[in-house]
Amino acid sequence: MKLRDLVYGLYARRVEGRLDHAQVPKHIGVILDGNRRWARAAGGTTEQGHMAGASKIQELLGWCNETDVEVVTLWLLSTDNLDRPEAELAPLLGIIEGAVSDLAADGRWRVHHVGNRDLLPSRTQTVLKEAERDTEHIDGILVNVAVGYGGRQEIADAVRSLLLDHSTKGTSFEELAEIVDIDLISEHLYTRGQPDPDLVIRTSGEQRLSGFMLWQSAHSEYYFCEVFWPAFRKVDFLRALRDYAARHRRYGN
Repeated sequence: MKLRDLVYGLYARRVEGRLDHAQVPKHIGVILDGNRRWARAAGGTTEQGHMAGASKIQELLGWCNETDVEVVTLWLLSTDNLDRPEAELAPLLGIIEGAVSDLAADGRWRVHHVGNRDLLPSRTQTVLKEAERDTEHIDGILVNVAVGYGGRQEIADAVRSLLLDHSTKGTSFEELAEIVDIDLISEHLYTRGQPDPDLVIRTSGEQRLSGFMLWQSAHSEYYFCEVFWPAFRKVDFLRALRDYAARHRRYGN
């Protein structure tokens, strides 16, 4: 074992030992950013970067499992990403499909898709549906896979769903205007029935949400990590939890 690895392991155990599990966030959202830049820095291809990023997901969920996290939302593909050239998009979708299938096959996670499924190719839609079906009975961490996801798209879809739902009930526009509130809109989000994220982590050094969970993250804490996603380590994860636990959450301020 290299000295650097030994020191890292000791430090990670020290951070973990001081972590108060009562202060661990129950829902963590993760913006998995930096795959392409990591690959470029390593002299690899974009596809290799995405593959390395996909392989990191199971590690993250293992760390979450050890620290009592209950819900994890992983942003794998934005609606903006769907405009990428086919030569780049097709391999990326294949990697995402493989990652989702691996999550379902693991047997520990309950997979749920968040995003506009109609925007995705039929094969990707099938993989997402099968993963949800095959894991719906599992009593483990709920893993939201955000594929074809955009925060504005989600809110637009929620409003559309709300209008269609009440049109079938014969609700007039005047009646609907009287009852529309935050809770009613929340019932039509992709994450309906789930707690909002307590903590949102973004890797790669970028300090913006880029539309991630716009509605749900109104009171979330944010943690921006300099490291690219494929290089994200357990100690980086533990630092995020430690930072979260040290904050005093003041809702509405």
